[in-house]
Amino acid sequence: MIYIIRHGKTELNKANVLQGRSNYPLNDEGIKQAEKAAGALKEIDFSYVFSSPLIRAIQTAEIVAPNSEITVDDRLIEMDYGQYEGTDLSNMPPEIKTFFSDFIHNPAPAGMEQLADVVKRTGAFLEEISGLTGNVLISTHAIAMKGILEYLTPESHGSYWSKYIGNCAVYAADNNAGHIGVPAEYKIMKC
Repeated sequence: MIYIIRHGKTELNKANVLQGRSNYPLNDEGIKQAEKAAGALKEIDFSYVFSSPLIRAIQTAEIVAPNSEITVDDRLIEMDYGQYEGTDLSNMPPEIKTFFSDFIHNPAPAGMEQLADVVKRTGAFLEEISGLTGNVLISTHAIAMKGILEYLTPESHGSYWSKYIGNCAVYAADNNAGHIGVPAEYKIMKC
C-alpha cells in the first residue's frame, strides 16, 4: 500500500496565507495532528518513507514513521506560488481569486507553477517508486498531494483541485506489481 499524507499545521496555515515553498515548521497543533495520524497508522510497518524537502513535511514523516529512514525527494515539494507566496487568502489579488475559483479552466497566474507541471513531477515520482514492495509513506503538501491524486485518477478530470485536503489528511492506494490503484481517503478517527 501507498499512504500519502499532507503535513500538519504551521503558523502560516493558521494565518491563512499561501505558504508554498516557505520553510516553516509544524506548530503545536500540527504536531498533535501528526501524532493523531501516527496513532491511526501505528499498525503499519513502512518499508519506505519519502518526504518533500520542506521541514513541515519532514517533521510529519518523522512523527508518523519514527523508526524509518526518510528519503527526501524534491518532486514532492509544494507548488511554486512565485511572487504570490505569502498572499493573505482573505484578501487575494483578482488573478489569484480567479485561479482558485476554477482550477480546471483558469491557468495559474504568470510566475506560478502550472498545475499540469505539478502532476507531471509528482507522477514521475510515482512511476519511479511503483515497483517498490511493502508499505510506502509519502509526506507532502496540499497541492502536491492533489497532483498525486490527479495523476492516479485521470478520470477525475481535475476534481481533486477543488477538493479540500486538511492538514494530516491521508489517502491510501494499493500498489500491486508496479501498478498503483485508485486512492481512497484513509479515515482518521477523532480522538
